[in-house]
Amino acid sequence: MTLKEEYQASLKSSDTEEWFDLHFHRPLGFLWAKFFAKLGVSPNAITIASIFMGVAGGILLYFGQPHLAWLNWIGMLLITWADTFDSADGQLARLTKQYSRMGRILDGVSGDLWFAAICFAIVFRELDFGDALTGTYFMTYKWQIWALGIAAGASHALQAAMADCYRQFHLFFLKGQQGSELDSSSKLKEQYNQLSWGKDFFSKLTLFFYRGYTANQERWTPNMQRLRAALNERYGEDGVPSQDFRDYFRQLSLPLMKYTNILTFNTRIIACFIAVILNMPWLYFVFEIVVLNILLVYMVMRHEGICKKALAYLKRQ
Repeated sequence: MTLKEEYQASLKSSDTEEWFDLHFHRPLGFLWAKFFAKLGVSPNAITIASIFMGVAGGILLYFGQPHLAWLNWIGMLLITWADTFDSADGQLARLTKQYSRMGRILDGVSGDLWFAAICFAIVFRELDFGDALTGTYFMTYKWQIWALGIAAGASHALQAAMADCYRQFHLFFLKGQQGSELDSSSKLKEQYNQLSWGKDFFSKLTLFFYRGYTANQERWTPNMQRLRAALNERYGEDGVPSQDFRDYFRQLSLPLMKYTNILTFNTRIIACFIAVILNMPWLYFVFEIVVLNILLVYMVMRHEGICKKALAYLKRQ
């Protein structure tokens, strides 16, 4: 296999990859993946390293004093570096076939921890260094910045979960179950019940939270769940839909992939960096709560309509 072929094999799919990732994060991630493969480092170890780097970078966004602004730039660099590691872990897993549910969970947790650190850093930055030029005196009304921070964090968690759900569902039709990380809360519940708190404490605890995460995705996607149930009934739980139906769904779903990319990392972190550079970091919270939530609602409604249309098409076959 040539180096170019290896790089292509390390990608999820051209359908779900974002332009900026393809031209920045994925090439750097591939180089890291090749480097760590030679050292025998596992994908999960890379993910854990990215968590420490991303959290450290988020904390450095706290410093609002002009003479410490250079720490913000180091923070932004660490977060960007962490994201190249976040690319590398998945690319290494695909190249070496080291797939695991724990890897998927860690990958999702890493981004949430980065943004949790960012949210707390911005809240305390506003409380301690409110910018007089923009009138953000959150020292007077502390509840305001806390409310914005909590709402932004909750919005981020839901947006990322739904974007992940729609991308995995798209990959299921594009590559089948092996090329997707689509899970079912009912299956996860069965696996959870088979574990013991005494013998499998960590695995059971991890599955407890992951089951809740998956169940929440399912609650927001009733039409998708009806479509999945109909597909399971016709093709079996491990069966593959007909190529005609897979092509039909992919054609409907593909235009939405650009929105799922907006709700993942690059767009939101660019907005965050701009807000920090302008010394108005609270604007990032507004962007999360207003702009990205409007996009989320649109995406959910659109995808539910797609699934309803696909279900009607399946019944006609």
